[in-house]
Amino acid sequence: MRRLTRRFHAREPVTLARALLGQVLVRVLDDGERLAGRIVETEAYLGVIDRAAHTYGGRRTPRTESMWGPAGHAYIYFLYGMHHCMNVVAQGPGHPTAVLIRALEPVEGMARMRTHRAGRIPAARLRDVDLCSGPAKLAQAMGLDRGLDGADLVDGDQLFLERGRRVRAEDIVSGPRIGIAYAGDWALKPLRFHLRGHPHVS
Repeated sequence: MRRLTRRFHAREPVTLARALLGQVLVRVLDDGERLAGRIVETEAYLGVIDRAAHTYGGRRTPRTESMWGPAGHAYIYFLYGMHHCMNVVAQGPGHPTAVLIRALEPVEGMARMRTHRAGRIPAARLRDVDLCSGPAKLAQAMGLDRGLDGADLVDGDQLFLERGRRVRAEDIVSGPRIGIAYAGDWALKPLRFHLRGHPHVS
């Protein structure tokens, strides 16, 4: 499949969050195995004005540096000392906005994803809908960590985005973002987007 272009990513984050639905996230492991999932849920983060964004108020740290760079790169952070989460950088330099990938529908490499996700639940008992139905789950299933922070999603060879299915506007549902009560009124803004009735949504 064709990869998404830099121009595709260089849009304000709400537009990008909607446009990423239906596209395919691909991870190529060190041994060459390809894991892939279709994006079914996203959240937009609006940068310096957004109390829930890591760059709110113009914060710029080594952790958030990828958000300040070119569009079409990965911003991957470590959360609660336990989980990784992956974002797609939007807009471009000077506009530190991003889109969190919240859920995928696995389409390639499910056996390897089960191995990555196995723990309290044995790999054999993990259903397809258990693999990537949440930002931490998908990062674990796809083998994503801080080592891939800043990865070029347009021209890279380990992590990139391919063009997927076209999604109709009427099939996209919006609502409040999840797990950001600290952000006050910003927690209530309808900046989470997902495919209506999709079983792999978080």
